[in-house]
Amino acid sequence: MASATSSTVDDRPAGADVHLPDTARDLVKILVTGPFGVGKTTLIRSVSEIRPLHTEEVLTEASAQVDDLAGVRDKSTTTVAIDFGRISLPGGIVLYLFGTPGQERFRELWDDIAYGALGALVLVDARRIDASFDVLGLVEESGLPYAVAFNSFPDAPRHHTPEQLRAALDLEPTTPMVTCDAREADSSVDALLALVQHLIDHHPPEPR
Repeated sequence: MASATSSTVDDRPAGADVHLPDTARDLVKILVTGPFGVGKTTLIRSVSEIRPLHTEEVLTEASAQVDDLAGVRDKSTTTVAIDFGRISLPGGIVLYLFGTPGQERFRELWDDIAYGALGALVLVDARRIDASFDVLGLVEESGLPYAVAFNSFPDAPRHHTPEQLRAALDLEPTTPMVTCDAREADSSVDALLALVQHLIDHHPPEPR
């Protein structure tokens, strides 16, 4: 996955899609969360209609002592605060996407980042499902509705059935579970739409 320096924005035209569309009606804060190296930064980069903000630092030998690199040995940077992007959906819904750090040592930031969010998209790596347990615990403790998206890594196992994956994560039957490729905008948008539909179905907005 592409690397970036601390507090950077992608190289996109400075004036492109900065202003909210005239059709914007509902502004929604969404968390994009998951364990270290699962693709949160990549997903936000792939869908954001504005230049996304990244707060990444290069992994050092010191961080290697506390961050579990199993399954992500090629990763060279890590988010140390937030990723941020924005996407407009049909129906006047605008999602503000906040990517959270995936390591336990950044847990104190989690409550601050999660404040005001209406839901969370939890990215999972099928190669290391157990790495997602802590993040799922945080989301459930916060009471946030969420959807789970398995990010499609080339060497991810393909033999698990949806039922086995749902059981491995101990998901409720009503929790959406999809597969996406965080590098592809359309695939990432589909995962976000699954979350939005879940929010609409189970947490309908109050009448205006």
